[in-house]
Amino acid sequence: MSGHIHPIHEHLLGRTAKEALLGQRGVCVWMTGLSGSGKSTLAIGLERLLHGQGRYAVVLDGDNVRTGINSDLGFSAADRTENIRRIAEVAKLFVQHGAIVICCFVSPTIAIREHARGIIGAEDFVEVFIDTPLEECERRDVKGLYARARAGEVKDFTGISAPFEPPVEADLVIRTIGRAKEDNATELLNFILPRVTRN
Repeated sequence: MSGHIHPIHEHLLGRTAKEALLGQRGVCVWMTGLSGSGKSTLAIGLERLLHGQGRYAVVLDGDNVRTGINSDLGFSAADRTENIRRIAEVAKLFVQHGAIVICCFVSPTIAIREHARGIIGAEDFVEVFIDTPLEECERRDVKGLYARARAGEVKDFTGISAPFEPPVEADLVIRTIGRAKEDNATELLNFILPRVTRN
């Protein structure tokens, strides 16, 4: 027997009620960029700034997603696509409950980011490109991933043995070279505040 005997969706409180309670609009800030570009650092800074203003934000990144909901996925093309699909579905749920969702994923192709946008909804999706040159990302390389990729130990590594397609029309581009991380976080905060403020 398929389906729910007593569907509850129509009885749940709607998005407007949740947003009114939180005093904000739900939105997904989708940060894309090479590994080591500074996505997670920026997400941490943005979350703290938002929290300081009394706003509810949730950070989704590879570390907290790959160890939980996506722990069964590898790094094949199919698994990468499924990884992003699941992330987008989770982000959509949070957004519909009034949260500001900060997603930090390489999401290397235009097609995969458009897939995420389609799931979440274009009106709730803010694409932010963390534009850090490959050379700088390799210099940072805190996890040693680039060195391993150069040695052939990591296959299909974005920027080395797999392509990265920069956004053509990102909502915001942040260039991290020569800038303090606090300045980057403040720039992003100021950009999204109008989008999360309820009229």
